[in-house]
Amino acid sequence: MSTEPDGPAVDEAVRALLLLMPRLVGRAKRLPVPPALQGFDLAPRHLALLAHLEYDGPASVNELAARLEVAPTTVSLMVSELSRPGVLERTADPADRRRRIVAIAPDYAAPISQWLSGSASAWERVMRDLVPAERATVLKALRAYETALEQSIGERPDTES
Repeated sequence: MSTEPDGPAVDEAVRALLLLMPRLVGRAKRLPVPPALQGFDLAPRHLALLAHLEYDGPASVNELAARLEVAPTTVSLMVSELSRPGVLERTADPADRRRRIVAIAPDYAAPISQWLSGSASAWERVMRDLVPAERATVLKALRAYETALEQSIGERPDTES
């Protein structure tokens, strides 16, 4: 094992993460979907949207797009997909009647909270044992990894010709 004084060497850490990430994703995917949400063909993008609405409250499509770092048209499509079966509802903004506010429909608030709580409680257990600087490092590393993956995808030659 080629460890450095304060932890693993880069190649050792990369190997460990390459083995760990598929297990993490697999376990997260196995979190049970509450019966009220089964049959909606929810994807990870929907989970991110629902998490923002659950934790940050109702918002406009543009606000959600900024939070999710995607185009407003993408959010609008997701909101439409979840509004049709009644999971989300759109209402007029009392301050500006032309603007629509997206919120989780009352009938789905508890099932969505239940679904998100499995992942949230696991993160809470992990983060509670870390000092603030360690939590910041974890967040920084995960964000940097996401950025590096996106750059790698953009650098790959087109293989579908």
